[in-house]
Amino acid sequence: MEFELKKWDEKYIDDVAFYANNEKVACNLRNAFPYPYTREDARGYVLACAGDSEERQLCRAIVVDGHAVGSVGIFQGTDVYEKSAELGYWLAEDYWGRGIMSQAAGQICREAFEQLEIIRIFAEPFAYNTGSRRVLENNGFTLEGIMKNGVYKNGKVFDYCMYALLKE
Repeated sequence: MEFELKKWDEKYIDDVAFYANNEKVACNLRNAFPYPYTREDARGYVLACAGDSEERQLCRAIVVDGHAVGSVGIFQGTDVYEKSAELGYWLAEDYWGRGIMSQAAGQICREAFEQLEIIRIFAEPFAYNTGSRRVLENNGFTLEGIMKNGVYKNGKVFDYCMYALLKE
């Protein structure tokens, strides 16, 4: 399916408010991604991404037919983690299983290795999230380990995985 990675713009606020307000999306993400997801949540996120200088992170809207249907970003660490960056992403449920996120993640990782002074990109999907794990594996990420009982979400304890991609 055709999509574009675009820099965030306030014109995408209503799209994010609509597509992000999905419990199936939120249950696979950290608690910083709320459910329900309000227009104010969307406004705060979009404006924060749009106003970023991109010196230490890259955030992109995943745009299909002119609408932002997801997000993908790379966030550089600090202190002893300054050469590592975390990959984070979400996609509207209607677009799952179409290869969009695998392609988007690959694009943002290539851009991050070119633009940021990093040597490693990591991601920490919940172990049960096979779709997210497949996105990472499709892009050459290596499973470094499974952290047993490492996350607490919606009143339950889950395992999470540590995946990483090294700069060649």
